[in-house]
Order: sequence, then C-alpha cells, then structure tokens
Amino acid sequence: MDRFQALIDADLRIEPHDDLPEAYRETLIRQIAQHAHSELIGMQPEGNWLTRAPSLRRKAILLAKVQDEAGHALYLYGAAETLGIDRDEMIDRLHRGTQKYSTIFNYPTLTWADVGAIAWLVDGAAIVNQIPLCRCSYGPYARAMVRVCKEESFHQRQGVELLLALMNGTPAQKAMAQDALDRWWWPTLMMFGPPDDDSPRSAQSMKWRIKRMSNDELRQRFVDITAPQAVVLGLRIPDSLLQWNEARGHYDFGPVDWGEFARVVSGDGPCNRRRIAIRTAAHEDGQWVRDASAAYATKHGPT
Repeated sequence: MDRFQALIDADLRIEPHDDLPEAYRETLIRQIAQHAHSELIGMQPEGNWLTRAPSLRRKAILLAKVQDEAGHALYLYGAAETLGIDRDEMIDRLHRGTQKYSTIFNYPTLTWADVGAIAWLVDGAAIVNQIPLCRCSYGPYARAMVRVCKEESFHQRQGVELLLALMNGTPAQKAMAQDALDRWWWPTLMMFGPPDDDSPRSAQSMKWRIKRMSNDELRQRFVDITAPQAVVLGLRIPDSLLQWNEARGHYDFGPVDWGEFARVVSGDGPCNRRRIAIRTAAHEDGQWVRDASAAYATKHGPT
C-alpha cells in the first residue's frame, strides 16, 4: 500500500494492468457504477417530456440529450469493467438496490420548465463535480470523463437557453420557470454528497486522488457559479440566506436538509420505486435483444 500511495502522491496515472489494492478497486467500482447508474436512470425524468415537447426543435434537442446520457452510461460501465466487474452484475446490483444512483433522479418532472432546470442545475452540478474527475488517478475513468464533460457543457447551455426563453415569455411561463427552480435547487445541492465531516469515504477518495475536491468545496463552487447566472436569468434562488460574502470571496447559503437526503438515499424519495420499476421492466423487455445478439456472436463471431 505504501508503494501504491507513493505512485498516487507522485500524481501518476493508475492503469488496469497495475497491481491495485483491493480497497482502491472496490472504491472505484462503487463510485463509477453509481455514476453509470445515474446516467442510466437519469434518462427517465427528461424522457417523460419527449412526447410533450412544445416544438420539433425542442424535441430534437431533448432527444439528443437523453441519447447522450445513454452514451455516458456506456462509457462508464466500460470503465468499471476494466476493474474486473461484469456489466450484468452492476445492472443486477442496481435492480436489487445494493448499488445506488444519484438522489436527484428520484424527484418528478412536473412541468416543461423542469427540463430546463435539470439541464441548468443538475447538469451544471455534474460539470462542477466531473471536471476534477478528468484528473482522476484511475486512467480509464479519467479518460471517459473528458467526453462526458464536453457533452454535459452542451446540456447546461441548452438548459439556460430554455429557461431564458420562458423568462422572456408570459407571466405564466415565468412563474413555471421559478417554480422549477424552487423545487430543484435544494436537491441539486444534495448531489455533492453529505458534509465533509460526515463523509469519510470522500476523504479516502481524495487521498487516492480519485476525487480532487471535497463535497463541501464542490458545493461551494457550484453555488458561486450558479448564483450570478440566476440573476442574469431573472430567477430568484429559494434561499433567504444566500448572499455574497466579501470577506470569504464566496456566497453564503442556507443549510441543506440532510434528513431529506437520508430519506431519499434509503429509498423513500418521491420516485425511487417508480424509477427502479421502469428500469427493471425495460431490462427484462430487452432480454430477447441480448439473447439474439449472443446467439449471433456465437454463430458468426463478434461484429
């Protein structure tokens, strides 16, 4: 372990053929699988609006975004497989609830404005969290994140553009945009994980340079970036304690309801059971495709 940590401290990239400590391997499997599952489940909230987009242009944008999320899951499952775990096993663990996905995807999308709020806030938070992962100590994960971050940046800009259109619209459209922000703001702050004092896994991941910034540092960076954007959009962040602190050089913001976070993580969120039920049904309905592909590969070889 000392030799391995010396490689990490020298900021050298760890590759699959290297001798990996089991704890490092298990930490990576947990984190990358959770990330991949989040991309997979994350298609559902926005997919809910594909047939109800207000124009063909908006539908095409949303279709491309949902397709991107599927691609992100593919990159990440591939990265996790370099650690010796089978993709089917990861999917099975997701369905059984022994591997998690981001709590943010257990909230419903009630209006079209939610599509914009998710792209602006959730994908914006993902960018803040994932850019440091491009320098992750594990090579396959770091390389997968480069393309993911570029595509997430497009998604975030699309969300800002959508909300800006609503804020230049009717009073009802403006109210819909504000309502979406009111509902998605606090769950988005929860995406970065519990406070550093309550997150021993985060500290270990930073020591191994899987992560480069702590949960609280990432959350603060997101607030600092997003608060001025809300002003430009003409939206009000639902936090009476949010204000610029000149002495700190950062925004102060109110406390997160970590009780709600714990409830959602434990399976008691608004959409937990629905999300897994839909994902499990889709997996089972697609079994014939996997069987046909396996039979073709057996007869003709891989294509």
